[in-house]
Amino acid sequence: MKVAISGKGGVGKSTLAGTLSLLWAGAGRRVLAVDADPDANLASALGLPPELRARIRTIAQERGLIEERTGAKVRQFGQMFKLNPDVADIAERYAVRHAGVDLLVLGAVPHAAGGCACPESVLLKSLVLHLVLQPGDTVVLDMEAGIEHLGRGTAMGVDLMMAVVEPGRRSLETAHRVRQMAGDLGIRRFGVVLNKAAAPEEDAAWVAGEFGPGALLGVIPWDNRIAQADRDGCSLPDLAQPDLLAPFRKIQFAFDSLSQEKTK
Repeated sequence: MKVAISGKGGVGKSTLAGTLSLLWAGAGRRVLAVDADPDANLASALGLPPELRARIRTIAQERGLIEERTGAKVRQFGQMFKLNPDVADIAERYAVRHAGVDLLVLGAVPHAAGGCACPESVLLKSLVLHLVLQPGDTVVLDMEAGIEHLGRGTAMGVDLMMAVVEPGRRSLETAHRVRQMAGDLGIRRFGVVLNKAAAPEEDAAWVAGEFGPGALLGVIPWDNRIAQADRDGCSLPDLAQPDLLAPFRKIQFAFDSLSQEKTK
């Protein structure tokens, strides 16, 4: 199953993407975590040590690879290039493994305001669309903040678009736009996770009223330990505190239920 995690900036997308990836890997799944945010932070959420971070090769900066696969020169306009480049070996060649999770960092893509027709964007979109999964495999995409990635179609081919929201109107407005544009891309499944909930029951009722109770996949209460883990550069599973992970496990279970529905 391919899951894209989106939402307004600062709502906790990377924390959720990293934690779910580690939980799935700990359950014996093969997990590919894809950092599709130009401001890449997923390595930190996964708790990668400095020596592994130093080995990360950002796909968007691999100029030779992009030009070889698309047939076009990087940062030159008015060219013809392949719209369906070969990406079969990229995850295997460029991913860095930690705690059972393979991390692939796409990196920044230069683009113009109404969408991008550059070779980098075409390669990245093809990579997401054509990743081939075996039964039980999971791909978790940590998308960039906002909705621009949906305008470029980078998330095409995912099975579930999930928007992370916090208890505020502006993050819900972004999530509504994410849901609409995901539908335009043909992504039929959409869910919301509420993060930083100071009053979990009250906040959850408000969010469920906005999106429908079936769309709310889980609630993560406000917890200072999450902020402390971020400051310390470690993942939440590294803390080994079951009560902290309990809300994430509920979200994991909700995703797994959707995955089982997909295979029926």
